[in-house]
Amino acid sequence: MKILSLDQLRTERDRFRQAGKKVVFTNGCFDLLHPGHVRYLQQARALGDALIVALNSDRSVRELKGDKRPILTEAERSEVMAALACVDFVTVFDEPTPREIIAALLPDILVKGGDWGLDAIIGREEVEAAGGQVMSLAFVEGCSTTDVIERIAERYGQK
Repeated sequence: MKILSLDQLRTERDRFRQAGKKVVFTNGCFDLLHPGHVRYLQQARALGDALIVALNSDRSVRELKGDKRPILTEAERSEVMAALACVDFVTVFDEPTPREIIAALLPDILVKGGDWGLDAIIGREEVEAAGGQVMSLAFVEGCSTTDVIERIAERYGQK
């Protein structure tokens, strides 16, 4: 099973560390999966031997994006994310930020999309202090969940 608790992820993280393998970590809402997400996740996975994706809980997404989001529930988003070949493990976090889970796992590489500057990436201090790397990957213009929602609203909204 790819969808794990934090304790299960710690065990997997330790297993990879003992084998001398690199673990990459990213987090986000990943509400409606689109090509920008897929390209980003594939690039992230190529940086190491395993990719952990931490998804914001439904409550957390509402807090960040407003009452109309998420479109897909955390269970649905987890299932879709776990189905991707480039994703090794998925977890859900309910805290306002992923700092706690990042500090617990201390991945070798922490990545976010290009819409995040390095100074704004939460968990950067913890990862760098442990000898890890923090990276901001290229942002795919015109590929965002908000863009997809707007296209749907335009095409199917008012008739």
